Amino acid sequence: MDKKAQLIHKKALELGYEKCGIIPVEMMSGYEEKFHERTQKIPGSQPFYQGQERLLKFKEEYPWAKSIVILVKPYSKYEVPESLNGHIAKHYLMDTRVNESTTEFQNSILLEQYMQELGMRTAVNRKFGIVGVRWAALQAGLGIIRRNNFFYTESGSWIGLEAFLVDCEMELIEETKLKPCPPNCDRCMKACPTQSLCEAYAMNPLKCVSFLTTFGGRDLLNEPLAAEFGDWIYGCDICQDVCPMNHGTWGGTEKFPKLEELADVVTIENILNIDEEIYKEKIQPKFFYLAPDELWKWQVNVLNYMNNHFDQTYISAISEARNSKYPKVKEMAAAICLKREIS
Repeated sequence: MDKKAQLIHKKALELGYEKCGIIPVEMMSGYEEKFHERTQKIPGSQPFYQGQERLLKFKEEYPWAKSIVILVKPYSKYEVPESLNGHIAKHYLMDTRVNESTTEFQNSILLEQYMQELGMRTAVNRKFGIVGVRWAALQAGLGIIRRNNFFYTESGSWIGLEAFLVDCEMELIEETKLKPCPPNCDRCMKACPTQSLCEAYAMNPLKCVSFLTTFGGRDLLNEPLAAEFGDWIYGCDICQDVCPMNHGTWGGTEKFPKLEELADVVTIENILNIDEEIYKEKIQPKFFYLAPDELWKWQVNVLNYMNNHFDQTYISAISEARNSKYPKVKEMAAAICLKREIS
């Protein structure tokens, strides 16, 4: 094993990463074929994947890159506030990619600095990734991709993947001992409320609840799948929650930095009353898939929840939302009032 690779691996584990692998950039060659398989299986998903094509072209932007350092950081040690559990996906609650107050973010900075101290040039996109991270992690032997399309290690799918490009030729590949999904297991597909998981190892992202409640779903009032969102207002964990391979993998005892102070704000009861400045200052930076001017999207999602779980206690909030300054919120509230005969 290359000495620098050993040093990076040792440092990564010291900093709390679960796993660290290193592959030559040439090992990403099969990713393009797999990428295009997605759109071939589900042609309607092409608009979604067009935005991800930059991951195929990283060598054009970084011609000096010779290796990829791929890392696993688990987040299952954190506790999910009861008021948010089942409403906001755990990955978004425990997102460390841009949250500078988290140990994980600071350790990412420290690891990059360490590689630079070893004389390496580095590049990273912490927010949206610089390469196809699941494929890179698969090639590095850090785990496997299961039938719900998520990457799994011994910690289940409750992990984040992070990749650095470096200008040093190295290789550090593990051999995973994880067993594949049983061929007859279809729990994730049966549980998917919108049939986004249309077959094993494939999905239609445009039908996914996570997509439709975050950066997609701009016209939820006319979205035929909106009635199938269940309890979710931002993201969805269903296909991971029902997976037998995730059984017993969530520890959930540590407090995630600054999450408790949001737990009483981003709730079903309070989102319709959030002040725009509070949203821009405290909520949007964490849940960055929605822009600073998209508080209305949160509120439409909550109105959709209230419509799907209609209760007399929601009448006042729905009725008041007809006076919102956001056109989409007003439209959604008015439509619910008409449907539920709220005067």
